[in-house]
Amino acid sequence: MKAVVYEKYGAPDVLELREIEKPVPQDNEILVKVYATTVTAGDWRMRKADPFLVRIVNGIFKPSRTKILGFELAGVVEEAGKDVKTFKRGDSVFAFCGFKFGAYAEYKCLPIDQRLALKPSNMTFEEAAAVPIGALTALQFLKSAGVKKGNQVLIYGASGSVGTFAIQIARYYGATVTAVCSTANVDLVKSLGADQVIDYTKEDFTKLDSKFDIVFDAVGKTSKSACKNLLKPDAKYISVTGQPKANPDDMQVLKEMIEAGKLKAVIDRKYTLGQIREAHTYVESFRKKGNVVVSVSERSSALTA
Repeated sequence: MKAVVYEKYGAPDVLELREIEKPVPQDNEILVKVYATTVTAGDWRMRKADPFLVRIVNGIFKPSRTKILGFELAGVVEEAGKDVKTFKRGDSVFAFCGFKFGAYAEYKCLPIDQRLALKPSNMTFEEAAAVPIGALTALQFLKSAGVKKGNQVLIYGASGSVGTFAIQIARYYGATVTAVCSTANVDLVKSLGADQVIDYTKEDFTKLDSKFDIVFDAVGKTSKSACKNLLKPDAKYISVTGQPKANPDDMQVLKEMIEAGKLKAVIDRKYTLGQIREAHTYVESFRKKGNVVVSVSERSSALTA
């Protein structure tokens, strides 16, 4: 099978498209034919070993534990291990691959206790592949903060993957959303349901007179101390630099939101697996809106296989 492999840390040109052996699922795994994946900050940071902690996890001098990146995917089950009862051959699925990565390949084995679910019926494989990381992160952080109807929520970094999902999820739970982004992304975040938009290039959002029940830093570039004047008594400050509590049903919750028409993926650009270097270069530039998708199969833009 074809896969993108990296044998050393560095710039996008360390990524190489190669032929490698197709994996075989264990008894508790499914083998997924990957139709689409994405490029996230987690991917390029692993590739570049930035921060240095990556080297502690994946090899000091060169990648040793993980050599195929790709944090999330959508595809079709090609084979199920003998202990698998919840998925069968032909099922369309979407999944978070965990810190073993591996979605930059034509096939990927996933354990059934991984965060995966049947693909939303109203999403293409490309759209579904863009959901797990950003939407799971947004859902888990907002739920951990106790988001509920009537809350006033501020989302900083509202035009990124996590931010675009956070706007929609906060609105789903009945919150009023103030989104913070740059001028170029004002219309985008408004279209996702933001009640108020603050253009940080024109206004310092930390000096707003408004107070919020939840302040969510969706890009990890501010701090609780910088936002202290925005917080109501007993308010929650949450940041993607933290660790939210996961729930095994979260993927199913997202699927139901999507199929109810309450959640969609924002896709900025699409690339092929052969264009993976260009995709990494773009995402690392910090200019992307929402998500950058990589098509692995010609059928990635289809609703069904």
